[in-house]
This record gives sequence, C-alpha cells and structure tokens, in this order.
Amino acid sequence: MNAEFIEALNSICEEKGIPKETMFEAIEAALVSAYRKNYGTAQNVKIVMDRETGDVKVYAQKTVVEEVKNDLLEISLEDARKINKKYQIGDIVDIEVTPKNFGRIAAQNAKQVVIQRIREAERNVIYEEFLAKETEVVTGIVTRAAKNNVLINLGRVEAILTPSEQIPGETFSPGDRIKVYIVEVKKTTKGPQIIISRSHPGLVKRLFELESPEIQQGIVEIRSIAREPGSRTKMAVFSRDPNVDPIGACVGYKGSRVQAVVNELKGEKIDIVKWSSKPQEFIMNALSPAKAISVEIVDEKEKVARVIVPDYQLSLAIGKEGQNARLAAKLTGWKIDIKSESMVKS
Repeated sequence: MNAEFIEALNSICEEKGIPKETMFEAIEAALVSAYRKNYGTAQNVKIVMDRETGDVKVYAQKTVVEEVKNDLLEISLEDARKINKKYQIGDIVDIEVTPKNFGRIAAQNAKQVVIQRIREAERNVIYEEFLAKETEVVTGIVTRAAKNNVLINLGRVEAILTPSEQIPGETFSPGDRIKVYIVEVKKTTKGPQIIISRSHPGLVKRLFELESPEIQQGIVEIRSIAREPGSRTKMAVFSRDPNVDPIGACVGYKGSRVQAVVNELKGEKIDIVKWSSKPQEFIMNALSPAKAISVEIVDEKEKVARVIVPDYQLSLAIGKEGQNARLAAKLTGWKIDIKSESMVKS
C-alpha cells in the first residue's frame, strides 16, 4: 500500500462521513487476523499502518522477563535493554517481524475492510434518515407483490408491506405510488429494517395533517383515532381557536380534504367528531351519526357509561355488527352500554 491508497482512503472517509481513525483501526484489526491466519497465532502481534505513507509494519509484542520460558511471547531483560536501556521487568517490547510479502496480503484485506466499512456507513446513513421519519408518512412505489407481501421502494431502501399492515381488500400493481406510515425503524446486521403500514391509525392522522393547514399550524388537533382499516374510522378533533370549526377544517370546502384522505384509503368511511373534555359530551359525539338522548356515567373509575337513544336510532347507534359502538368505545376509552328509550322505560 502507498500514499495513493491513503489519499483515496481519505477521500472515501470524507465522502461517506467515516472517521479516518475508525477506518485505520478497523484495517489494522483485520490485518492482525490476516497475519495470524497466514503466519500462525502463537505470537502476540500489533500491526501499525502509517497514516501518511500507507506503510504497514508488524510487531511481535513480548513481555520483559528475568528468565525466558516462551521466546514467542517473552524477551529477557538483557536482550530488551539492547533495544532500549529503559526497559524494566513486565514491560512490553515491540519487535518488528514484518514478512517480506505481507504488503500484498495487507492490500487485499485493507480493500475488503474499506468496502465493508463503506457499506456499514451507507446503512447507517439510511438508518438515521428513516429513523427521523418514524411516525411520518412517505410515498413509495410498488415494485413487487408476492405471497401477500408487497415490496415498496422508498428511494434508498426497500420495505415490505406485510399482510397485517395492509388495508383489507386492497390490491397493488408494480408501479403504483402509495403512501405508507413508518411504524418503526430497526437496525439489523443486514441494514435498516423499515416497518411500514397502511392499516395503522397514524396513517389517517398524518394524511389529514397533509390536507389541513389548520392541523399543520396547530390550531386544530387530532385528539384520538379509532380505526377498522378498509371499513371505517372515527376521529376526534379539537380547535384551540373558538372561531375555527375543527370538523370543517378536516372536511374542507365541499368535502375536498376528507375526500382526498378517503381516496388514499380506497374508500374507507371516516367519521369526524368534536373532542370534549366532558365524557358525556364526548361519548355522545363519538356515537355520531346516531343521536343520543342522554349519557349517564355508571362507573367513573372503570369508565363505564350508559347511553339512551330513541328506538329508531338504536340500530344506527350500535352499527352494523356493532361497529359504531365499538369504534366509539375505542375512540373515547369508555365502555359504552347502549339502550333504547323503550328498554329503559320497561
């Protein structure tokens, strides 16, 4: 190895953001392994690469002793003081033992280490980039759909949209552009693993943030979301400004904002209701489109409430297969017992 190698190494380190000393230390560690593989492992060796010239030297490290029992690991005090008069018993002496043809072995191993470190650095850059996007929405392109898994190209990395994270009934074709929610970013030995979802409630939240300036500005807040992907979502919103209608800010002019979200979610129904700090009011709003007569708090500690609705509103309040009541309970965090007016009177 020579000065040209060092110059190239410095350029790579600068371009990839790899600390130079980290790279040199990694090369030296790899060269120790290569030396032991080619010349035996009995010696304690240290390898030093000159940071300016690229020259590589191998040193056998020997302990200074009174009486030598293993000349591969030890050196007598008398011999040590021939090298340097200051040596004492117990000191470590570095004796150069660089083989004549070690330069070729060193060059091969150094190249492998550099390639490996570049890969690690690139993986780390991608990991940090997507870690910063955790809980955000990104746009990807479908590259392949196989065995229910969908491969999504996110630019510098590919991610798998697993069946559990897909919207039920949704189909994909190569080339489709879709929005996905980044649930989690994991660091693995094979590089960053990006966990993405289209069924996560966070996707709905982020899509509305993209559509509503009032949400982006923090005037309107999304307080909670209950979702059954592909079917229906309930979302509770709150306005910090009494002059701004939180529902209107999400629905948009002629329903343009909510429709954009519905289109992205392939027709999923979305109920937007007002959040309230008063449980009775929030529960009543959450059961929309059904109209309740009253809400009674049965057990505040256990969060149990009883809702009375007109007879003709009972099926609407409960919903198909109990969906409306189920989503309302999830949205509010309360167990909701729905009764019709006639049930209560009887």
